[in-house]
Amino acid sequence: MPTTLQLESTLTDRYQTTVPDGVRRALNLGKRDRIRYLVQSDGSVILQRAEETDDPVLGSFLNFLAQDIHAHPQRVAALDKDLTKRMRNLTKGVKADLNAPLDPADE
Repeated sequence: MPTTLQLESTLTDRYQTTVPDGVRRALNLGKRDRIRYLVQSDGSVILQRAEETDDPVLGSFLNFLAQDIHAHPQRVAALDKDLTKRMRNLTKGVKADLNAPLDPADE
């Protein structure tokens, strides 16, 4: 993955640092926002804005995906056009309200 922005900060005697303005803007960070650090096996670290999630399993799964994509970017590929067409045909006319609450029986 090519680096498009390289910034630095300094650790204080108490191991604290200021997140550089460019990083704050890129991650849309504000005061009291949480930051997630993903430490890779090669020693590199991915810094992300930590989002609140009600589902810790989903957060773990998304972290797994992010790490896998970072480790193997060559595996990321667009969906096949025939598969995309088939999925559209299978869901044609299906309406879904993604903001509607789930039925308690489905939770």
